[in-house]
Amino acid sequence: MYIEELNQVLESVLKELGYYVKPNLTVSNRPDLCDYQSNDIFKIAKEYHGNPVEIGDKVCNALKEKTDYFSDVQFVKPGFINIKLSDSFINKYVNITNDDIKKTLILPKKETYMVDYGGPNVAKPLHVGHMRTAIIGESIKRIIKFFGNNAIGDIHLGDYGLQIGEVIYAIKRDNLDLDKVDINYLSNAYPEMSKICDNDEDIRNQCAKIVKDLQDGNPEYQKMWKKILQVSTDDMKRIYNYLDVHFELWKGESDAYPYLPKAEEILKPYLRLSEGALVVDIKRDTDTKEIPPLLYKKSNGAYLYASTDIGTIVERMEDYNPDHIIYITDARQALYFEQVFRTVDKIGLCPESRLEHVGYGTVNGKDGKPYKTRNGDAASLEYLINQTKELFISKKDTNKDMSDSDVNIITNAILKFADLQNNYENDYIFDLDKFSEVQGKTGPYLLYTYLRLNKILKDNEITSKLSNNIYDDYDRNLRLKLLEMPNALEKAFKERHPNYIADYVYDLAVCANAFYQHNHISSLDDEVKKNDWLILIQTTNKVIKALLNLLAIDIPSIM
Repeated sequence: MYIEELNQVLESVLKELGYYVKPNLTVSNRPDLCDYQSNDIFKIAKEYHGNPVEIGDKVCNALKEKTDYFSDVQFVKPGFINIKLSDSFINKYVNITNDDIKKTLILPKKETYMVDYGGPNVAKPLHVGHMRTAIIGESIKRIIKFFGNNAIGDIHLGDYGLQIGEVIYAIKRDNLDLDKVDINYLSNAYPEMSKICDNDEDIRNQCAKIVKDLQDGNPEYQKMWKKILQVSTDDMKRIYNYLDVHFELWKGESDAYPYLPKAEEILKPYLRLSEGALVVDIKRDTDTKEIPPLLYKKSNGAYLYASTDIGTIVERMEDYNPDHIIYITDARQALYFEQVFRTVDKIGLCPESRLEHVGYGTVNGKDGKPYKTRNGDAASLEYLINQTKELFISKKDTNKDMSDSDVNIITNAILKFADLQNNYENDYIFDLDKFSEVQGKTGPYLLYTYLRLNKILKDNEITSKLSNNIYDDYDRNLRLKLLEMPNALEKAFKERHPNYIADYVYDLAVCANAFYQHNHISSLDDEVKKNDWLILIQTTNKVIKALLNLLAIDIPSIM
C-alpha cells in the first residue's frame, strides 16, 4: 500500500506537469544515497521528445514541495530521481503495521484455491523428499489464506498404486493376521517386495493383478487395503503434526474412482487407440519441444496416475469449483503435469489458466547427492528430524534442559528455514551444522532475534503513541525495512515463492539486531525516545512472528 501511495503522489506531480505515464518507484540499491529511486525520466523524455535533464529538474522541484512524503529529492544525471522519505511518512506506515499488518496490503478479490501437496504413497515411510512438498505446500497455503482467500489443502495420497499390491502379496504370503499389520511391518514389507518385484517379473505381474482386482472391488483386498491405509495414515499424521503441517482433506487416488466413468465420458471424443491403450493427443502447432500424448488407460484396462488425476479434477470442479488448483511436487514431474493440464483444458473440464505446477528440486547432502543416512541409505523424514533434534541438543549444555516443546519448535525452525530460504526450483545442500547455528541465515537466528527483543518488551512498558521522531541511522534503517514488508508478501503470494518472505524476515532481523546492539533502550532517560523505540521493536516482533507463521515456524519460550 505504501509504495502505491508514493507512486500515486509521483503520478499526480507528473500529470500536473503534463506527463501521463505510470511511474515505478523502487527500493534503492544504494541506501547511502537515497531510500527510493525512479528512472521514469528516461521513459518520459523518450515519449515526449524532451531533454531528460530539463524534465528531471522540473519533476524534482515539484516533488520537493511534497514535504509530507519526501525529506529530500535529487535529480542525478542522466535520468534518475533519488528520493528520501519524510519521517512522518515512514512513521505513518510503522503505525499502520503495528496496528494490523494486513492494512499494509492491497488484498485481492477472494478466491478458492485447492493446494495439492504431500502426496505420499501409502505403505511406504515418508522420506526426505516428502519434507519439501509438505513444507513448501503448507507455507504457500498459509500465504494464500493470509491474503483473504479460501485455501483447501489436499494430501492426495497414493493409495491405489503397485506398492499396495506388493504389500497385500506379502501379507498373504506371510499368512499374517490383519491385527498384526503395523507400521514396522509395512516399513519392512514394502522395500523387501519392491526388490523382489524388480527381479521377478512373475511376482510383479501378480502384484499388478492384485491392484487391478482391488480397483475392481475385490472384498478381501479391500479389507486388507483399508487396514494398510489406516496404519499408514496414522503414522503420517504423527509426523505431519510434528511438522505443524495440516491438510483439510485426506483424499487419495481411490477417491477418484467413482468419478472415472464421468471423466471417460467427457474424454470419449478425444480418446484414440494406440497399441491397445487409450491416449489423448495434446501437442500444439506452437510447441517448441516434443509433447507426447497423454496415456489415459493401459491396454489391459488398468487406470494410471493420469486417469485418477483427471478423475480428481472432475471431483474438485463438482465439489468446490476452485479458481485455482496448485500441485506441489518434484520438478521432474513437470512434463506429466503439462500433459494433464493440456488434456483437461482441451476437453473443457478445467481451463489451463486455473492450473499451476510448483516443481521443487532435491534436498542434497554436503556431497551434492540426494540426502542419505550415515550408512548411505535413503533417509527417512523421521531420521532427518531426529538427527536435527539430536544435533541441536548437543550444541550446548543448556539445550539439554529445554522442554520438549521448545526443542521441537527449534528443530522445526532449523528444517523449515533451511528449506524455505531457497528458491524451491533449485536443489539445495542441507548442511545441518550450518543451519542449526544461532548466527547466520538460519531459523535459530530468527528465533533468537525475536526472543531478545521480546525480553525488552517484557521488562518495559509502552506509555504513549509513536512520535514523529527518528533518532539515528540504525533506527531509520529498521523503520524503512518494516515499510518493505508488503513487497515481500505480495511477491510471495503472486509468484508462490515463500523464499521472498524468508529473505525479508532475515533482512529485518539483521536490521533489528544492528539497532539492538547500538541502542540500549532499558537504560534511557528520555521517555519519548524510549517509548518510540519500544513501539518500534514491538512492531518488528509482530512482523517477525506473523511472517514466521507463514513459514509454519513457531516461537519457543527460550533459546
